[in-house]
Amino acid sequence: MTVSTLPEKDTTASNPLGCDAPIKKEYLVPVGKETNSSGTPETTTTPAAQGKREGGQNQNRGAVNRVRKGKKADKLCVRLSLGEECPHGDSCPFSHDVDGYLAQKGPDLGPVCHLHALFGYCKYGLRCRYAEGHKAQPGTEAEPQLINAFGNDIQIRLRKKQISFARTAEIEEMFKTGAVPDYSGKSNSEESEDAGDKRRRLTRGRIDYRGKTYLAPLTTVGNLPFRRICKDYGVDITCSEMAIASSLLQGQASEWALVKRHPSETIFGVQLAGSKAEVIGRAAELVSAECEVDFIDLNMGCPIDMAFNNGGGSALLANPKKIERIVRTMRHVVDCDLTVKFRTGVKSTENVAHALVPQFARWGASVGTLHGRSRQQRYTKAADWEYIGQCHAEAPQSMALFGGGDVMSWEDYWAHMDRAVCDGVMVGRGALIKPWIFQEIKERRVWDISASERLDMLKTFANYGMEHWGTDSQGISNVRRYLLEWQSFLHRYIPAGLLEVLPQKMNQRPPAYYGRSDLETLLASDKVNDWIKISEMILGPAPDDFVFVPKHKSNSYQG
Repeated sequence: MTVSTLPEKDTTASNPLGCDAPIKKEYLVPVGKETNSSGTPETTTTPAAQGKREGGQNQNRGAVNRVRKGKKADKLCVRLSLGEECPHGDSCPFSHDVDGYLAQKGPDLGPVCHLHALFGYCKYGLRCRYAEGHKAQPGTEAEPQLINAFGNDIQIRLRKKQISFARTAEIEEMFKTGAVPDYSGKSNSEESEDAGDKRRRLTRGRIDYRGKTYLAPLTTVGNLPFRRICKDYGVDITCSEMAIASSLLQGQASEWALVKRHPSETIFGVQLAGSKAEVIGRAAELVSAECEVDFIDLNMGCPIDMAFNNGGGSALLANPKKIERIVRTMRHVVDCDLTVKFRTGVKSTENVAHALVPQFARWGASVGTLHGRSRQQRYTKAADWEYIGQCHAEAPQSMALFGGGDVMSWEDYWAHMDRAVCDGVMVGRGALIKPWIFQEIKERRVWDISASERLDMLKTFANYGMEHWGTDSQGISNVRRYLLEWQSFLHRYIPAGLLEVLPQKMNQRPPAYYGRSDLETLLASDKVNDWIKISEMILGPAPDDFVFVPKHKSNSYQG
């Protein structure tokens, strides 16, 4: 860890949103030049060098980036890959041609298999892209057992209609008769365990969320390996990526993969999205009964068109009656805390959050998290923390209110906490750009993290990724893809020692600059080819036909 002599904090408004970050002159690349991956200046016409950024997202990127599973006949039988006899013989749908498989698999990507070196075995056998490493001295650590890892059990039970949704049916009847409970003034701990269902674990009201650091649920990039990185840096609360309620009820394996929890995640929740009370209620009832979670969160903040046009995410903010029915339903069917995440409103000119906050508590929510922007703003303009403070004043004691938006430093965090404009702060993009923000928050100091320390962090992520996604070709492709997704945010970090004024602000554009080393320069590159080069330093060579298209066109740089 490196602590250098740093500039004074910014106490003025001299760095408005959308301007260039104040980098020391000796590190700036001359106008009309930019650095390549070796740190050598070259002529450029990129938007970054011109002080201009494209907005929006790259459309149809999923088809380009998707990791293709391939045909079963082209994959080596799992039993044979482990040196065992296949019980299915000729009827096995997978390949039994070991020599042919090894010939097309290609050379190993590196000499060390992380799984074998750590746990003493690798379940991928000959399929592992680091199979030569299996000859080394095996590790002795016990493999941690993931929580909420169900295999296909739930899918089978859903298909056979063996899962009861009695509580959802019960609350639906209550709505018809008008006998819905009101939770005004009640503590969430004033509940008795349902003795009729031994599977259920009543966890409601056991956690005091106030003052704890909270990593926002982040689609795609908020995966389990990334959450482990943030836990390493000290975050208190983590949440799954957004899970679509209807997809969970359909038993989609990709959706159920989102609820997996690592043992290090001490306070963990699952976020659900949808637009129909009965569907969300069933999903919440199922997750509460089957999963080990401390809370279930309702997404009312997602601004993307897919969710909004289907009436979910931030579209719910335009329909308070629908929100009431959904929140009351979820509160009735779960045994854990119910939390809600929302924005100021749909339109920038029509704030509605202040009217909803006291209602959320009455309907049964334990925690609310307010992103200080409207759906219309998405991630542009500054988050409105004054309005968050107004909403906090409306929140009853029975419900904690967290705020979120533009927090990228310990100074940002403690400025909001010390002003008592909220009970806690949720950190999203700030954690993607610099996940060590949680350590800075706890220590109340800037960490001028070195380039080698940042590369070690990426190596740790890759190791966590191999534990999670695997070390076969498909697993390594997933690790590489998610590492690159994260790098599309990480490259925006400007080393603290290079800044004239601290802290770095969320929407300040980093002008082209040299780092203090070639590696620091490489980590600052906004070129996808350089990101792939970084991944190759960690995972070995990418396939010749490998292509990656980043999700964002950096629209958050617009003022």
